[in-house]
Amino acid sequence: MAHTALTPKTGIAGLKENWRNDLLSGFLVFLIALPLCLGISMASGFPPSAGIITAIIGGILVSRVSGSFITINGPAAGLIVVVLGAVQALGEGDAMSGYRYALAAIVVASIIQILMGIFKAGRLSSFFPASVIHGMLAAIGIIIMAKQVHVMLGNAPEKGSSLFSTIAQVPHSLMNMNHEIAIIGFTGLIILIIWSKLKNPLLRMIPAPLIVVLSGMALARYFDLEHEHLYLFLPDADFLQHHEETVGPTFLVTISENFMASFYFPDFSKVATLEFWEAVVSISLVGSLESLLSAMAVDKLDPYKRHSNLDRDLTAVGIGNLAAGLIGGLPMIAEIVRSSANVTNGAKTSWANFFHGCFLLLFVVLFPRLIHSIPLAALASLLVFTGYRLASPKEFAKVMGVGKEQLLMFIVTIIGVLATDLLVGVAIGIITKFVIHLARGVKLNNLFKIRYTIEKKAPNIIEVTIEGAAIFSNFMALKTELATVVNGQNLVFQLNNAYLLDHTVMEFFHDFQHNYEARGGHCEFLGIEYHDPYSDHPLAARKLKPS
Repeated sequence: MAHTALTPKTGIAGLKENWRNDLLSGFLVFLIALPLCLGISMASGFPPSAGIITAIIGGILVSRVSGSFITINGPAAGLIVVVLGAVQALGEGDAMSGYRYALAAIVVASIIQILMGIFKAGRLSSFFPASVIHGMLAAIGIIIMAKQVHVMLGNAPEKGSSLFSTIAQVPHSLMNMNHEIAIIGFTGLIILIIWSKLKNPLLRMIPAPLIVVLSGMALARYFDLEHEHLYLFLPDADFLQHHEETVGPTFLVTISENFMASFYFPDFSKVATLEFWEAVVSISLVGSLESLLSAMAVDKLDPYKRHSNLDRDLTAVGIGNLAAGLIGGLPMIAEIVRSSANVTNGAKTSWANFFHGCFLLLFVVLFPRLIHSIPLAALASLLVFTGYRLASPKEFAKVMGVGKEQLLMFIVTIIGVLATDLLVGVAIGIITKFVIHLARGVKLNNLFKIRYTIEKKAPNIIEVTIEGAAIFSNFMALKTELATVVNGQNLVFQLNNAYLLDHTVMEFFHDFQHNYEARGGHCEFLGIEYHDPYSDHPLAARKLKPS
């Protein structure tokens, strides 16, 4: 989108100027957020209202202190695995206790996030190679699909099943599906697939999750899920083996009529255990990484080319998580799907996030009965689709396009996360990247230390010279110094003696040039022609040609 108009004002002036656009977008985002909040919450082992509490705080509180302009804050699919793991590990079979211990872990994790923002740790996101993060998200997608397919079919895997056992039980759930529940689940999935292929801009304005939920509610009414009863599926069909199936309110969302009864308080009694601190590190690390990545991705979608203050954004998300953890909510991040819908719907400022929170609050206070009539299978179909998007073959192809070593890290991270847990899987992915760099000739003393100089050559010419390897693990110092360069200069990057430039660094150069030139400066890269890329991708890792 071209930069056509003046940049929207912020604060109260922005509200007066853009309230119509932001109110409409906030309403449309609320329609997407409501079913996703419920689904993510239950998949995380929390009560359904927890996700709504989080999105209300993310809208009403975080939008006022955030460092971004058009991101939407709320619970995200990427945190399901971390939160559910915390509930199970801390609760040891007691779901309610696990929930309250997990709230305590969210509170401590949020304090870490606030401190990370205050001490400007936003740039730490560059230490995690892109392929490793995408591998982590793809693994999360596979885990979400494996668990939610059973809910979509009206079944549950055996209690205490491991992840691989849960995946292995999918054929059993398919063979023994509860047919009426599966019809609701598959209808939702078909709607989501059709909607993702639509080209008509008017139809695309109608949020697909809303259609899924409405059709699910209509089918639930038709199948009379409000009352427990037995039924025979297609009783007149001779080709089916008939056995009675049960449906009833257990297949619907259970939520209190009184929203005030949804608040729960954290229990800190496990603060001295290893499991507690594992949960804290996982929630703060995965939440912070996802939030920073989403905020950067949404900045690229912003038609006004505004840039989020990532450190301030991290602090704001931490404040939101602190409030959510204290009253029974899930952790939140800057959420990419709702944020991109926000951009598409014409939002101008962070007031759209504020309005989306207000609409959610009004809805749960005025219409809790309506939420109870949503079938779980409809929400599960939303999550299966979300999981598929995180781990789709397109993601594999995209990573493969950057280079074979990126695909290797991506797959190693996925396998690592599935076989162990998130933190160990990510660590395995990062170690794999170090091994690749050492194999390509990077010196040990260059892994964490970069050699560079920044010199003023003329009144408005600055020369940045890099020697040796510039890779994800040593690039922080240069990145920090480049952030302080005055706007409007001519920056010349001398790369003749840079032995290796990895994909993370190439991506940074690309984004830095784009942002710096948007602010009136100019960037030139000299010596890049002396490097051989590892693939045809413009941002592939490259190595200096032998002289």
